[in-house]
Amino acid sequence: MSTSAKLLLPAGTRLSRLLHTSPLLLDTTLDQLRTLIAVYETKSALRAARVLGREQSSVQKQVDTLNRNFKSLCGEPLVVKQGRGKDVLITPTGEALVELARTTLTEWLDSIHDCRRKLGTTLTVGTTRFMLDPLAKAWHHVADDFRRRDVELKVVHIRTKDIWTSLESKEVDIVCGSVVTPAGRRSGFDEFDVIEWRRGGLALLTNLPEHRLPDRVGTGELPKLPLVVPGDGLIAEFLRGWFGPDYRNELDIAAEIDEIQYGMSLLRSGLVEGCMIVTSGLGVVAANGDLREGAGLRVVELKNDRKPQLERLVGVFARKEERAKFPSDHPLNLLWAAFQREVAD
Repeated sequence: MSTSAKLLLPAGTRLSRLLHTSPLLLDTTLDQLRTLIAVYETKSALRAARVLGREQSSVQKQVDTLNRNFKSLCGEPLVVKQGRGKDVLITPTGEALVELARTTLTEWLDSIHDCRRKLGTTLTVGTTRFMLDPLAKAWHHVADDFRRRDVELKVVHIRTKDIWTSLESKEVDIVCGSVVTPAGRRSGFDEFDVIEWRRGGLALLTNLPEHRLPDRVGTGELPKLPLVVPGDGLIAEFLRGWFGPDYRNELDIAAEIDEIQYGMSLLRSGLVEGCMIVTSGLGVVAANGDLREGAGLRVVELKNDRKPQLERLVGVFARKEERAKFPSDHPLNLLWAAFQREVAD
């Protein structure tokens, strides 16, 4: 019988199949599926136990139960020990069922989250580190109402590079962060609602003396300077926009870093001579002496003189079609209105 024919079976026939499901399958729990995925990812019951925060014996017991049940159901176990200190072997049946377990758990989690979202009992906000204060100000307007209605606000930390994917995958309902956009133009993010908090440019933090680097340079001069740059994120997006995807070969990169604080400490140490591109707001903070890691570094203005002219849009983002689905008193729209109120003030 073809797949399409199976889908056309009467509901009673489909129910009959479910009623005759093997007890060995019905006894499989979501917790066991999670354990199977953890063992697959870590290749060890011991390492899986550490990830899950459990005793190794508990994890091994679940693996043994899965092996026993699915050997009976499918003809081979899912996980095979390779000897002391060696990674376990995942059988072909195990590989297939790990993938099925991922799909099953993901669909359950997504469906539960969708149900909670529709009912307005939870709201998830993703924010970069520097947008926590604006979120806190907006939260002040709705906090009492959310508490009275027992609405749970979840705040998750996201990196700039993950802003769009976190919204598209529906991991979050609202994102507070910064994106790169053409200077002086509307954002152009057709699939998203956008509240513009502010726009800004970039600056340089440097340990180079003034005779080597004046207090004001243009973006067109960056290829002549030794740079400390992050591997990804907002600054990398600017560099890609100006110099293309192969920007590393276009620039003199003195060091590549994972976080700004490390870059500032690196420049302060004198181990590297150069300059680091930062947001203009961070440059102001450093110039005022309010940034411990930036003590002793000089702030240089970075003119936006290279085409395409780009700037930083600091804002709040949400999926456009989703906001329209809910009434104005839904938590998503209430928090959105709170952000708008903060911008207007």
